[in-house]
Amino acid sequence: MGSAAKRTKAGSGLRKISGAGAEAPGLDQLIHERARLGIVSALAANDVLSFQELRDVLGLTDGNLAVHARKLEDAGYVAVEKRFEGRVPRTEYRLTAAGKRALTAYLGRMESLIRAAKGGRSG
Repeated sequence: MGSAAKRTKAGSGLRKISGAGAEAPGLDQLIHERARLGIVSALAANDVLSFQELRDVLGLTDGNLAVHARKLEDAGYVAVEKRFEGRVPRTEYRLTAAGKRALTAYLGRMESLIRAAKGGRSG
């Protein structure tokens, strides 16, 4: 029988979650990473955001944002449009239909885990 708990680097175990939501499929690890979750969340709330807007909203460095945005683009979750406004380059990001579906599924799984954790609490 597999355990739902994973060991941390320090070796302490996480409490096993039991209940109806415990058997929820695994989380989308591509979206689960903090910076990428921030990107897809910001794009879900806005039709389009520029590179600078995303960077400033999320508090990321240019390089960090570029790396995480590329992973989301490669997965088909984010569409990127690069163009020039005069001589100034402008990069804009949009959440794709696949990205919206992935975020919705991710949030559903998180809600299921939260419900299971609340149901497993004593006191």
